[in-house]
Amino acid sequence: MICVEGVSHSIGKTKILHDISVEVPKGKVTALVGPNGAGKSTLLSLIGRLMPLQNGRITVDGADTVQTPTRDLARLMAVLSQTNTLGSRLRVQELVAFGRWPHHQGRPTAEDARLVAEALEALDLTALGDRFLEALSGGQRQRAFIAMALAQGADWLLLDEPLAALDMAFARRIMAQLVALRAAGRSVVVVVHDINHAAVWADHIIAMKAGRIAAEGPPEAVCTSKVLGDIYDMDLRVTEIDGKPLVLHHL
Repeated sequence: MICVEGVSHSIGKTKILHDISVEVPKGKVTALVGPNGAGKSTLLSLIGRLMPLQNGRITVDGADTVQTPTRDLARLMAVLSQTNTLGSRLRVQELVAFGRWPHHQGRPTAEDARLVAEALEALDLTALGDRFLEALSGGQRQRAFIAMALAQGADWLLLDEPLAALDMAFARRIMAQLVALRAAGRSVVVVVHDINHAAVWADHIIAMKAGRIAAEGPPEAVCTSKVLGDIYDMDLRVTEIDGKPLVLHHL
């Protein structure tokens, strides 16, 4: 379980998060949703220690994210941020192999090679393994970074808008892959903008607004016209298809 206790965050004089306390369940796919500027990416970055914690406490399976050594934390969490800036002269296979570094520390084994190959296959990148990142489309590059996080083999996978730049088919494939990780005993936290991706694929939804937790729970509890209408300040209609909520907005 990820426990966030009393976490606030400011950039200059601007308050981004206001005294956040929330628990993220283990063994589930948890979606962070909310309008732009709600604080979703900031919260995910603080959990993943991509940003310094200003106050409060965050633990991941009991490990304090401030005090735990980086190598140990990297074995526990794989984090993919929105901005990924590695050298363009890097090949896809080399990028994905970086995910294994916390485990082999520069001495890769056959097991590391196997896991890299599996991650490439899972993201349909095997044929592109020798291509340079600069030669890829935006969607292909995004899949390569997701594959790197997948290859890391951590218990927790934290992804910030992994569906950006992906077409409909690959967005569905990525979400299905995340659900498969849950079945394998891993835990996923994913920031998504499309509420319907959260409604269909997530086990648990944490909805944010203006730097606070606005609602949380299973999709059927969060994805209601009243709850989402208040969060997004929109007149929304929620129906159901195959037992899953479907969120529509009025024209």
